Amino acid sequence: MPVVTFLSDYGLSDDFVGVCHGVIARIAPQARLIDITHGIPRQDVRTGAVVLRRALEFMPAGVHVAVVDPGVGGERRAVALRCEGGEILVGPDNGLLAPAAERLGGVTDALDIGRSPLRLEPVSRTFHGRDIFAPVAARLATGSPWSEAGDTVDPGMLVTLDLPRPRVAQGAVVAHVLTVDGYGNVALDAVPADLDGSGLTPADPLSVNGRSARYARAFDDVDEGELVLYEDAFGALCVAVNRGSALATLGLHMDDEVVLAPMP
Repeated sequence: MPVVTFLSDYGLSDDFVGVCHGVIARIAPQARLIDITHGIPRQDVRTGAVVLRRALEFMPAGVHVAVVDPGVGGERRAVALRCEGGEILVGPDNGLLAPAAERLGGVTDALDIGRSPLRLEPVSRTFHGRDIFAPVAARLATGSPWSEAGDTVDPGMLVTLDLPRPRVAQGAVVAHVLTVDGYGNVALDAVPADLDGSGLTPADPLSVNGRSARYARAFDDVDEGELVLYEDAFGALCVAVNRGSALATLGLHMDDEVVLAPMP
């Protein structure tokens, strides 16, 4: 059974997701379609890229469609990328696919599918999810030859995405806001091993941007309203407030620095 996964910023209040589902189902009725999320903040390529990279580790092998596309109808390319292990990514060439492709072993082959013979006709200037990405993904998932899906692109010419990286500085870890979930929990770009390099240990009293926090395994390990630093389900360090919002408590925004340091 072929698998197609789908991530977008379309939301669910419009018919965009349903129409893309319909296009895929008409072409590949036997395919299993998995929605990763359609709640990526509107036009937020960076968050879409991070969520896609994180989620694909848990998806079956297949063709993975991602659409966060503020440049739709403009000069950006529509692409299909084949990765080292055979996984295929389909979406805009605006950096959205780059972190996932890297995690999947890197791009071995790339195609410009903007004029693919596998697309729908006529092509809307503003709905490439329906007219290009969904049909090309469905055709590739059901065995259409790779060479017929588009024009070859040098993988070295694909758009990349620069993400901040954590660093150890004077006994502290300087991390950055990577994603925020619906509860206000803040995932950082640091992992527990980064604490080892700083000299911090889980037993140490610590501060998060100058506020007292505890390193714990779960939210209820601290009192209600207390800051907690923990390893989230995807292996990243995450800051939360038990029964509250770390995002609001700390006044953070995407890419802001978060300093994890010993309590003075």
